[in-house]
Amino acid sequence: MAEKKSNAKDKKKKDQPKLKTLQEKLTVKYPNLFDLTDAATLKQAYAYADQYKQFISAAKTEREFTALASQRLEASGFTPLQAAGARLKPGDRVYQPLRGKALMAAVVGQDLCAGGFRVLGAHIDSPRFDSKPTPIYEDSDLVLMKTHYYGGVKKYQWTTIPLALHGIAVTQDGSAVTVCIGESESDPVFTFSDLLIHLSREQLQKSAAQVVTGEECNLILGSRPLADKGDGRFKLQVLALLFDRYGLTEEDLVSAELEIVPAGAARDVGIDRSLIGAYGQDDRVCAYPSLTALLDLPQAVPAHTCVTLLSDKEEVGSDGNTGAAARPYETFLMDLLARSRGSYDELAFRHLLEDSCMLSSDVTNGLDPSFASVSDPRNSAYLGRGMAVCKVTGSGGKAGASEASTEYMGAVCRMLKAHHLPWQSGELGKVDAGGGGTICKYFANLGMQVLDCGVPVLSMHSPFEISHKLDVYYTYLAYRCFLEKFA
Repeated sequence: MAEKKSNAKDKKKKDQPKLKTLQEKLTVKYPNLFDLTDAATLKQAYAYADQYKQFISAAKTEREFTALASQRLEASGFTPLQAAGARLKPGDRVYQPLRGKALMAAVVGQDLCAGGFRVLGAHIDSPRFDSKPTPIYEDSDLVLMKTHYYGGVKKYQWTTIPLALHGIAVTQDGSAVTVCIGESESDPVFTFSDLLIHLSREQLQKSAAQVVTGEECNLILGSRPLADKGDGRFKLQVLALLFDRYGLTEEDLVSAELEIVPAGAARDVGIDRSLIGAYGQDDRVCAYPSLTALLDLPQAVPAHTCVTLLSDKEEVGSDGNTGAAARPYETFLMDLLARSRGSYDELAFRHLLEDSCMLSSDVTNGLDPSFASVSDPRNSAYLGRGMAVCKVTGSGGKAGASEASTEYMGAVCRMLKAHHLPWQSGELGKVDAGGGGTICKYFANLGMQVLDCGVPVLSMHSPFEISHKLDVYYTYLAYRCFLEKFA
């Protein structure tokens, strides 16, 4: 008996190397990035994270992102497309803002667009609250602003936190005025109030969607009246301050774009500073790497024309003249082709789109151990394991999104593996738990090969979303590799 046990142990020992070899050959694993990253790369990743935090702290709206990105492009030698001349040549760098709220940029490749575009597409709008057209009123000796939430938010998360007011308004003489209150240390902040716990018995019996309703999200602006007594003196004091500082009247507010966002800068999260906490990481945590991947292309001309498209309105369906479903993005690509070849051919352009490849650069949910019941742990992205590759988004039975082909997804994953860039696969959550979409389908509808690839995020759509520094950096490296290397 002892001899049989000994033989069994010897056989198990012999089989272990074979088992390990088979595991390495046949199974897939997504290791933690800290186990793959050397000290020099870690230093680069943390430096990149600091640059990212600084950028998104200053770019909390789509207009601010577009303005800052345009400045970065100009400083890196990009020229406005309409000023670039009739003909483009390999290596030319051009960009084009779209109504101040979206942005398109490109580096012309050696093939002058003949082999199709290599596109990174992200969106730069984020969930928030907007002012209503007639927003300011007084009640109970307080001055408040009526708001309308934008995108999918849990409204109760936005109460009793410091908020800032960002936006643009046009005065009676047609001058545009930029508004930003609540970001400087010397600025006041604003807030939505909430019901005190002592009187919340009835409120706490409501569903989470109704604990705080949209019409209860009224921004507190002030409480000091004009010295003169009379009706409306509290409201008039606030209007007087807006007029003195910005030259705005109540009529100007009707057409204004005033966005209410969390006040304060992006911060390191965790005692080890491994995470980033900030508003608007959906989807600026992918938009910023998409921008910098194009900016950091080497001066050697890429084989194919590389494009970054940063769109607006994704959080409300990508409609409107700045959303990804709008035609200007397609027009920009048409313009690149026409200026590269000296003429335009519609059929050639349609074939060119079919030869184009795109990474839809959007976030996905990271598995949260505190709320793991809504996720499939075998098919979820994890913070700290790299860029998440999502074959399909949408809701329920794959509704509302395109699905990448096996050929295209396989080619992208092989490229990443060949260049030693870690990645992981994941879906948004359990099939029946909910869902969401990206800009992916709008470009797939043009005939492009499109795959969703982005950073996993915790607390998505909240005022303080969480990402992992190494995920952000390796996503940037993957986007840059795609522009430079994907055939």
